[in-house]
Amino acid sequence: MTLPDQSAVAAHLAAFESELAQAKSARDAQSVRDRYLGRKNSVVASWMQLIASAPADQKKNIGRYANELKQAVEARWAQHQESAKFLDVPAGAVDVTLPGRVPLLGHRHPLTVVRDELEEIFTRMGFTVVEGPEAEDEWHCFDALNMPAEHPARDMQDTLYLATPLKGESGESGRPDDLRTLLRTHTSSMQIRYMQAHEPPIRIVAPGRVYRRDNLDLTHSPAFSQIEALVVGEGISLADLKGTLLAFARQMFSPKARVRFRPSFFPYTEPSAEIDLSCWQCDGAGCAMCKKTGWIEMGGCGMVHPAVFEAVGYDPERYTGFAWGIGIERVAILRYQVEDIRLFYENDLRFLEQFPY
Repeated sequence: MTLPDQSAVAAHLAAFESELAQAKSARDAQSVRDRYLGRKNSVVASWMQLIASAPADQKKNIGRYANELKQAVEARWAQHQESAKFLDVPAGAVDVTLPGRVPLLGHRHPLTVVRDELEEIFTRMGFTVVEGPEAEDEWHCFDALNMPAEHPARDMQDTLYLATPLKGESGESGRPDDLRTLLRTHTSSMQIRYMQAHEPPIRIVAPGRVYRRDNLDLTHSPAFSQIEALVVGEGISLADLKGTLLAFARQMFSPKARVRFRPSFFPYTEPSAEIDLSCWQCDGAGCAMCKKTGWIEMGGCGMVHPAVFEAVGYDPERYTGFAWGIGIERVAILRYQVEDIRLFYENDLRFLEQFPY
């Protein structure tokens, strides 16, 4: 057998690195290591066995080359083991050094965003937010609002009546005959309930869901949201109503917004008016959004009818007040330029994710 020398050390080391690189598993790598560093029949072991039969002047060199090869192979093996522990990951293992995954978070619905902003605007003005039952009786929903059974205005509301009346909560009315027979068509019924329980001055907004017998299409829904306001006190005038709506419009839509009243009719207000806002897209010049008119219809308003005050026990000679109502979906459609009201109810994430609030 040829005695080891420096070139033999280099050749075996190169062969070891080549075989180790070709190993496909930890077991294959261990076999390569044992062929060079094993206690029996390995390259280093065979070189050490040569010392016994080698000439005296070569014994020292053989030992030195064998030890040099052993140290070089052990160093390469240590490097391999250090890198292999990152590659040979057990099933189900978690690398705690990786950055964490950001969880997908939900966010508020666009109608909730609009409602919250409406409430915030009027809360800053000193209004109190009140809510009430969605199942109502005819007295609160119609009769107390100057719409008795024979009143022609009653036909204006296509009402959803309940097949079986619901018993009202005693704490809300205190009447044993409190039977809820319909789904409210407006949140004005909450204004009646509030006036029954409180004395003027009153300044409230009543947001909530209301129901009409409408077909679901681009602009109508049998269930939608409204926000209505009521202010009652001494000396309340139409100027107060217009100033309140102007302050709202300039905070909600545009600092340059203008308000226009168009005469209208509602049985619970006199005088009554439709609320028009100047188009904030074209500043009244006329565009597709306002249909070239420069104005956008927003809702209805007026001074509270004396008959409504009489129904709740207020003195109409002493107190005056104003009320208005707008649809929350109407505000959202105009603000976000949504063409189909049904998109707000379909829970399509492709639509809702466009409102990351």
